[in-house]
Amino acid sequence: MKVKNRMLGNPITVELDTSVTEASTLMKEHNIRRLPVLDKGKVIGIITLSDLNQAAPSSATTLSTHELNYLLAKTKIKDIIPKKQKVITISPEKYIETAAKLMRENKISGLPVIDDNGKLVGLVTETDIFDAFIDILGVKRDHTRIDFYVSDRPGAMAEITGLVAQKGKSITNTVLYFDNKKNMYRMVLRIEELNCDDVIDALKDRGYEVESVIIHQEEL
Repeated sequence: MKVKNRMLGNPITVELDTSVTEASTLMKEHNIRRLPVLDKGKVIGIITLSDLNQAAPSSATTLSTHELNYLLAKTKIKDIIPKKQKVITISPEKYIETAAKLMRENKISGLPVIDDNGKLVGLVTETDIFDAFIDILGVKRDHTRIDFYVSDRPGAMAEITGLVAQKGKSITNTVLYFDNKKNMYRMVLRIEELNCDDVIDALKDRGYEVESVIIHQEEL
């Protein structure tokens, strides 16, 4: 799955001369927490809800409501945008796992999506990534999750998928990762049925160590 399949297209943006009041209003109206900042059509940063909150006067201020509103209206994005902010962007053709890795490495929650012409075409956030992985894993559908260990040997995956097929069942998805503690691969197998006793028994008969079985059923 690529970034272009999950990003928010045509994101709301602000300019350097946009006031803090205007930016705050945009966030509230569109229920968003970040705004790409443009300068002559180029993304030069991102302003978050946290940035706007920090720009607001303390609750202990003696200023009147009128004075507060006037102050925020006079304060521009260029006055509060982090001076040395490093803008991390991503291409719409990159895969979502690349976006997730970039966010994790740079400790950020959103990435402007820039096409080959340098144009801002979208915004992908941590929420978009979470939703994508939930869909990829198929956890919203009724299924049985079987966790078991697999030794590193040729043909293991073919044997497992063949075994499930022999039982007349469909695999929703599989996840395989190395477990350092066990020094073996751990496989998460999701099957699109709630009764998978025959598959579990077959796995055990073939020598696989089944660690856990979870039946997931969406509430009606």
